[in-house]
Amino acid sequence: LTMSILAAYQAAFESADVNALENILHEDFTFTPHVGNAVMTKKDVLAFAGSGGVKTESHRVLYENEEVGVEHAIAHFSNGSDSEAVLSFHCFKDGKIFSTETGATPISEDYRLVGSDN
Repeated sequence: LTMSILAAYQAAFESADVNALENILHEDFTFTPHVGNAVMTKKDVLAFAGSGGVKTESHRVLYENEEVGVEHAIAHFSNGSDSEAVLSFHCFKDGKIFSTETGATPISEDYRLVGSDN
């Protein structure tokens, strides 16, 4: 049994393993983030991933097949921005991640689930 593309991506991103990410991202990879009206290239993402600018946790692969994958994670930023709950949609090509687009919701430090007392 081989590791899913998204599980390999999550492990590489969380450990800032730029060499592993190099092999997981397609040569023509694009990343469309939820802010900034920008499209980043593979080179941009590899530089960003190794910078320590963002740490992620609580990854969950919601769906994955040979063509697409959807995942959810919590992202924490070194610049002091509010942490975010991030939903990512990935398209695959040639067994690699070809494109990624994210949507996110900021999570304040005092966030409490509706109906919870703690």
